[in-house]
Amino acid sequence: MIVEDFIELLREWRAAASGPAVLVTVASTKGSVPRAAGTKMLVTEHGVMGTIGGGHLEFTAIAVARRQLDGSNVEQLQRFVLGASLGQCCGGVVNLLFEPIAPDADWVSSLLASAARGDCVLVTAVRADHAAGSKLIVAAHTVTGTLGSAAHDASATAVARERLGTAGASRLAQLDAGGDRPSPTFFFDRIAAPSMHVVLFGAGHVGRALAAVLANIPCSVSWVDSRDDAFPAPCAAHIKTILSDFPKSEVDATRAGAMFLVMTHSHALDEQLTEQILRRDDFAYFGLIGSLAKRRQFERRLASRGVDPATFERMTCPIGIEGVDGKEPGVIAVAVAAQLLQAMAVRSARSHPARDANALGPVHALARLDALATDAVSRRRRVDASGASGAADASDPLRRRREFRR
Repeated sequence: MIVEDFIELLREWRAAASGPAVLVTVASTKGSVPRAAGTKMLVTEHGVMGTIGGGHLEFTAIAVARRQLDGSNVEQLQRFVLGASLGQCCGGVVNLLFEPIAPDADWVSSLLASAARGDCVLVTAVRADHAAGSKLIVAAHTVTGTLGSAAHDASATAVARERLGTAGASRLAQLDAGGDRPSPTFFFDRIAAPSMHVVLFGAGHVGRALAAVLANIPCSVSWVDSRDDAFPAPCAAHIKTILSDFPKSEVDATRAGAMFLVMTHSHALDEQLTEQILRRDDFAYFGLIGSLAKRRQFERRLASRGVDPATFERMTCPIGIEGVDGKEPGVIAVAVAAQLLQAMAVRSARSHPARDANALGPVHALARLDALATDAVSRRRRVDASGASGAADASDPLRRRREFRR
């Protein structure tokens, strides 16, 4: 779960003062499903915040959550087959976790504080005797809360700390209780800052259009411009606007592995930023708006100032995925955002080679649970509703050649 998604969800819910809610979490999945494990939605008496994918699955989950808010006894973990009985044809299986929460819950405050300091793992007792629903928040150096017993806390903490060092997804898992005792079930949810950090120079037409697209993508953005009236208001919570008379200083202040995009109002500033970025050579992506002619001109000038020509291959100019030829700001923004996602996917694949999806480390015997709910759950009443869900994929080469005139 990306920290901005869940943490902002909790903050918005508290700020809205809309009362108690039910937290609906995708706990595990199998096959084709609309959202991944860890995806969350908050359901209140009169509203819904977030989405688990739309369609009949979401409408049914909302109805279940509202029954729980009304005081009905609702099973904590429920299994949904995305087939004809649910009015969907995905064919996969989803286990949803339903948890009533209050705005003043201690674990909510602890999670907000812990996430502000860095990555953490939220551990929820799903089936652990009397402690179902209890929470443990595990960070690199701190542990808050309890799962109902010191033994459970110690075992879950060790596994959660292993999860902090990986890029693995959230998951349901059983901890070996030893002997003949039943193995308790927990949900391990890694709450992590987004790995995709974008530094966007320029708040012109294309910059604004791109920021609007990035507002709906799990990432963090530093948006830099030197003009007082450049930025729209308000911006999404994960987009930080930086008004600077010295934009080049933001290049040096950015952590390694960032994604740079240069599209300022000045070609001279574009060139200065390009040189500063290429001399770093520790970025995940660098895109420069402009034509192929602009690229060649910059390359000649930078080479004459001692910039290694080998670094030019790491510069993407023109920008945007192959096959999208429109020059409207919104079209360019979508093409560039897709290219950023492609670059992140390639980087992630190189950084985290394929591994056993069920392996959580050698310390504990853990198992992915894809069908924990009982057969009785599948016979629950179906709520008739209509909805839609969808996803968009981006593919093809990371680099493209498209003319763009400003």
